[in-house]
Order: sequence, then C-alpha cells, then structure tokens
Amino acid sequence: MKIALITPAGARSRSGNRHTATRWAAMLRSLGHKVRVSVSWDGRAADAMIALHARRSHDSIAQFSERFPDSPLAVVLTGTDLYRDIRTDKNAKASLALADRLVVLQDMGRLELPARFRGKTRVIYQSAEVHALREPPSRRFRVAVIGHLREEKDPFRAALALAHLRDLPQLEIVQLGEALSPEMARTARRLARADPRYRWLGNLPHWAALRWLSRSHALVVSSRMEGGANVVCEAAAAGVPVIASRVSGNVGMLGRGYPGYYRLADERSLARQICRAALEPAYYARLGRLTAARRPLFRPVAEREGLRRLLAEFAPRAGSARSRTSRTGAKLRR
Repeated sequence: MKIALITPAGARSRSGNRHTATRWAAMLRSLGHKVRVSVSWDGRAADAMIALHARRSHDSIAQFSERFPDSPLAVVLTGTDLYRDIRTDKNAKASLALADRLVVLQDMGRLELPARFRGKTRVIYQSAEVHALREPPSRRFRVAVIGHLREEKDPFRAALALAHLRDLPQLEIVQLGEALSPEMARTARRLARADPRYRWLGNLPHWAALRWLSRSHALVVSSRMEGGANVVCEAAAAGVPVIASRVSGNVGMLGRGYPGYYRLADERSLARQICRAALEPAYYARLGRLTAARRPLFRPVAEREGLRRLLAEFAPRAGSARSRTSRTGAKLRR
C-alpha cells in the first residue's frame, strides 16, 4: 500500500509530532508499505493517507478526500485537537467528519470526541526504547522536565514549585526543550537566576534528552492539555517514575488510580508530590512500580501491531467502486 503520511512538523523539527511521524513511517515500511512523509500533501496518488493533527493538516485532509474519495483516510488527534480545537475550530471539526478512522494516543482521548465519532476511533499508544544507562545522582534528587516551552505544556510549574521546597536544598530541576517564544526564554532565564536549583538546558538532541531522563530520579509532565506524551513512554522504558498534572491525556497514559498526579497549574500540589518522592522511599518505589507496569502498552511491538490493525481495516476498502458522491455523503453521516 502507498501511504501519504502528513505531519505539520518539518524535517528539522524536534517536536513530538515529527518523532511520531518518523517512527510510524519506519514501522509501516517494516510492514511492507511504501510511505512518503511530508508537511503537506503534494497531490501525488496514494492508497491511503494518515494525517497527524486535525486542524493543522486540514488542507491536506480535505484535498486528499476530494481528489481520491475512494482512498481511506485516518486522522491522528493531538492534544490541542482533542482538548481545544475540535470544540472551536471549523477545520478541525471538518477533519473529524472526513476521516474514515480517527486515532487517539491514549484511551481517555476517545471520550473527548462527539459520540457519533467514537465508533470509528482507534487507540494506538506510542512507544519508546531507551538504551541509556539508568544512573541518577547519589547526592541530589534530580527532576527532569522535558518538552518545548509553550503555554500548553505549563512548562515552568516545576520551577515555581521550588519556592515551596526550600527545605530540600539537594533538589534539582533540569528542564530541556526549546523556548517557542522570546517571553518563554526570558522566563526560563529569570527563574534560573532566582534559584540555582533550576537549570534550563535548551533544545537538545533526542539522544541527549533521553540521557538526562535516565539520569534523573523523576519526570514531571505538567501539561495543560496532552494527547499522549511520548516522554511518558520513554520514562516507563527507562524506569523513571512520573509525576503528572491530573489531566485527561496524562490519566490515559498512566491510569486512573495512579498516585503521582497533582492539581493542574498548582505548584503547591506539585511540590507536595516532589517532596514525597524525594523523602518517602515507599512512595517513590510505588511510583516506579506503577510506571513500569504501563510499559507493555508502550512497547514498539504493540504500536506496530496497532498500525497493522488500522491498515487491515482499510485493506478491503482500497480500490472500491464507490462514487465520490456516495463517499462524501457517508463521511458526512459518520
């Protein structure tokens, strides 16, 4: 099968969308498919399209659906899609209707969709393999925050929590990720000057980020909205416990009963969880066990199988003789 794989993140991007597209392309090729990865559809014929991001990839989605109405189309929903755009943006809403299948990256994502779309929605967890040696420092408790600095990630909540952790001088917050605005960069530098326990290391290669993760005692995922953070998969693979904001996307990754959540945008609540992880060995060990228990969901073999099943649903439909009119009408009824 020839597959057009669309991601709004360019080839030089270190965003989660680009990592997902690159990994999926490799997996799809290993299944015997031919894959072209592009930021927007180039108009070339394909047996199927998989498009990441309902809003940002809408033009490609709409053009492909119009040009090749009998070729199946899957739309992968990101965090901003699920928790913002499908409620307010007409293009994101239209992409939901045009898709033959919708893909969410964690099992709580399906609940964010209108009921009429849930039947065509599939869950494919992302995966990770981490080969860096697990070696956190012995004389300080290091917490990693990994992800680009943008509003949706609430990136400075861990740094702000330090004001409520003055009794933990051995604590260290290490933040990795590119500042996506000058204001974010200024804030990171100001926080680093205010408390030497906080360091912002900027935009590092993926291998270097994984090395820092493996050398940390815990990972904080502070997102306001999250489609399914791949860094959680990486933490599980590396054996690093996670402390996360209690939002749907994080709950879908770590489970409803996970004890490591804190109240969104509440640095006092986050500080309490960090303090417990640093000072209570039983609590820290429990976080580690439960994070590791999710590891089977995040294995490459499971992600590859999810993609295989998705395309198997498409296979009987490829080359069907349905007319463009009937195809479009069916999509609008779904």
